[in-house]
Amino acid sequence: MEGKATHEQGRINRRTFVKGSVALGVYGGLLSMGLTGCSPAAPAKKAFKAGTYTASMKGHNAPFDVNVTFTEEALTAIDVSSAQESLGVGASALDDISKQIVEYQSLDIDTMTGATVSSMAIKSGVEQCASDAGAAKALAKAPGPADEVESAYTADVCVIGAGGSGLTAAISAAQNGAKVIVVEKCGITGGSTNVSEGALNAVDPERQQKQGIDDSIDTFYEATFKGGHEEGTPELVHYLVDNALDSVHWMESIGVKFKDKVGAATGSMGERSHYPATPSGNTYIRAFRAYVAEHADQIKILHETQVKSLTVEGGAVTGLEAVHRGSTPVSVKAKSVIVATGGFGANVEYRQKVNTGVWSDVKLDEAIGCTNIKPCAQGEGLALAEAAGAQLVGLPDIQLHPCGTPGTGLMEDIRTSGRNRIFVNKSGERFVNEGAKRDELCKAIFAQPESTYWIVVNKERYPSETEPDANGATIQNMLALGHIVKGVDVADLAKQTGMDAAKLQESLDGYNRTVAGEEDPFGFKANNTADKQMTEGPWYACRKVPTVHHTMGGIRIDVSARALNAAGSPVKGLFACGECTGGTHGSNRLGGNAIADCVTFGRAAGESAAKEALA
Repeated sequence: MEGKATHEQGRINRRTFVKGSVALGVYGGLLSMGLTGCSPAAPAKKAFKAGTYTASMKGHNAPFDVNVTFTEEALTAIDVSSAQESLGVGASALDDISKQIVEYQSLDIDTMTGATVSSMAIKSGVEQCASDAGAAKALAKAPGPADEVESAYTADVCVIGAGGSGLTAAISAAQNGAKVIVVEKCGITGGSTNVSEGALNAVDPERQQKQGIDDSIDTFYEATFKGGHEEGTPELVHYLVDNALDSVHWMESIGVKFKDKVGAATGSMGERSHYPATPSGNTYIRAFRAYVAEHADQIKILHETQVKSLTVEGGAVTGLEAVHRGSTPVSVKAKSVIVATGGFGANVEYRQKVNTGVWSDVKLDEAIGCTNIKPCAQGEGLALAEAAGAQLVGLPDIQLHPCGTPGTGLMEDIRTSGRNRIFVNKSGERFVNEGAKRDELCKAIFAQPESTYWIVVNKERYPSETEPDANGATIQNMLALGHIVKGVDVADLAKQTGMDAAKLQESLDGYNRTVAGEEDPFGFKANNTADKQMTEGPWYACRKVPTVHHTMGGIRIDVSARALNAAGSPVKGLFACGECTGGTHGSNRLGGNAIADCVTFGRAAGESAAKEALA
């Protein structure tokens, strides 16, 4: 049986109780092999058909099986270990909803905004299994968990957004003595950081010198400023590059483990990208969640709570008004408010409205996907800050990424970051320097037939088809899902993809000559330690398209992350950090600078907001 998922957002059928204390929902952990309930309440009748039942569902990323075990009296376990949903997003939804179903013996469990497809898949799968076990009616009647939410909160600092920058700001504020409330509109923690590759640029002599990498703060500054077409605010660029390594060390201090070697994210313009030891940016979010859980007396997170307006009194921001799950009013009174709501890349109407910059000749409509989580990347924080007096800058500066999946725009399967890969068009011809800036890469792709290309790799990149890569994906799974093409040799790969075999072979030969020391006609510069000649199969190819990835414009800030008005003066009580701000990246962001931005300015925002609130 195949389940049907909807795109309905938000949670449904929920009983909300306004109480004097709030239950904090911080999602934790990776999916286990099975979820077992603790003393579930037995139905009135022992009418279930004992056994384990299976339903095959369509998840967000791939199909998966829902295995549900019943005794004659209760649903005792749910196993979704075959699921490949994104860590921190769909995976959190499966984990959280499964636990609630078992605990409450009920299907009256809310879908999770930000992971609706995964939520509906698990609920539909359990419902199908319950029907086979004769338990569907009992589970449908049983009440689910009740929300517990206060109508009003008071804190020193209130952070809007529980993504990478928001959580950084919240932790930083708490470390500086503040009591913090975090308001998050989605049901997940971590926002788009969850689905990032996690690259964090920083000049790091300890790691780089061991790899023979010659780098400096000045070099990093020049790469960032010139990479942004010299349109970034110099003070902000200097603050980013000067403090990025401190951000690495700060993250290590709260439990993040980085790989010993640095790499080069796509469009990073240098080998200084730090990657977490475990796959994806969700590694950072897990560390942040753990810190929040350990400091629950200082930090509270309100999920499914949409901010409607900022409270302004006497020219100062003093809190906010919000709605919990679409109906319950919630207010927060705080001496400092930090906007950390991310960008507006998934807001098609808004991005088209402001698209007068580098991509003005491209219609950024629904045909162009987005790498970010759709409900998260809507840009509401910009409107909130502007209404409170902050200036918005650089809105036309929208970045496209070359690693989009056709049809969705998500970054999946074989990634463009890393080494030992070539980009070829539909005929098999190389057409660009694979190490170029992201805007240059995307412009070159748009010039190709059907505005698409193939990334081609071989055993150098994937020596094993079953070993997960840096993003947790395996060649075996990519092949099973039909997302990539495999060839035993170059001719076979060309046949499978429709390329010209001779042109593909010449593209590979040209790349190999560059690795051997010859000058590359496209300007690619091989790295002696990381790049290898690509000569032996098996070969793999994955089709890619440009996709909206980052919006560089947003709230104007200074190096203390204070929101500024049009005159350049701080808006009292208002701070901002992360992708919702403008001025740092100019009109093109280097790959690996987003996480550096989120953490570096998130730390600054938390510290500044706490000091102002506690002064």
